Amino acid sequence: MDKKLDAFLRNRWRRQVIGRSYETAKEVSEVIPPTASVLDVGCGHGFIAYHLSQFRDAEVIGLDLAHKVDAPIKYLPYDGNAFPLADASVDSVLLAYVLHHAQDIGVILNEVTRVVRENGTVVVYEDIPETWWDNIPLWIHNRKWESRTGPCTFRTKPEWRQVFTSYGFEIVEEKKVSRWNFLLQPVRHVQYVLRYGNPVSLSAHN
Repeated sequence: MDKKLDAFLRNRWRRQVIGRSYETAKEVSEVIPPTASVLDVGCGHGFIAYHLSQFRDAEVIGLDLAHKVDAPIKYLPYDGNAFPLADASVDSVLLAYVLHHAQDIGVILNEVTRVVRENGTVVVYEDIPETWWDNIPLWIHNRKWESRTGPCTFRTKPEWRQVFTSYGFEIVEEKKVSRWNFLLQPVRHVQYVLRYGNPVSLSAHN
């Protein structure tokens, strides 16, 4: 590929990622108090965590299997087992399009319940196979990531509800996110707002 074209495509992809991360951080900030600390599990490039840190007067920590991130954030490497944090040490946890990559979802969710404080907020974003069309980009996504993280597990909304409640989370809100927010992955996205340690009611926005 021509070097100029390659650089153009890389810059365009980077701008799209940063823009999408900003919008996601804004959405998360609407459901997490501005003084609440946040642990971004599976932070990837780190731009969601970076934008979150600009929206709040509290610590934001990125956590990922990668050895480094692109954004200037406080970052902790993760070995795939225990989070390198003390018990009940953060007010909230973000899992943005992370859980479908987990080969043992229990390891991650048990660690989330360990590090989040009582009545803490957990925000989850997931890709949902809602229509036959959704299965196409999800199949492509799985092919892209399978060799790196193992096969993806995409669950339906009822299946996710069952998973969350089985680990002691109360579902505060379930909200659809536009499938066109990220043109490279035009599938149904859903934001779940969970609470750990305080029973609440489900508010589903379909």
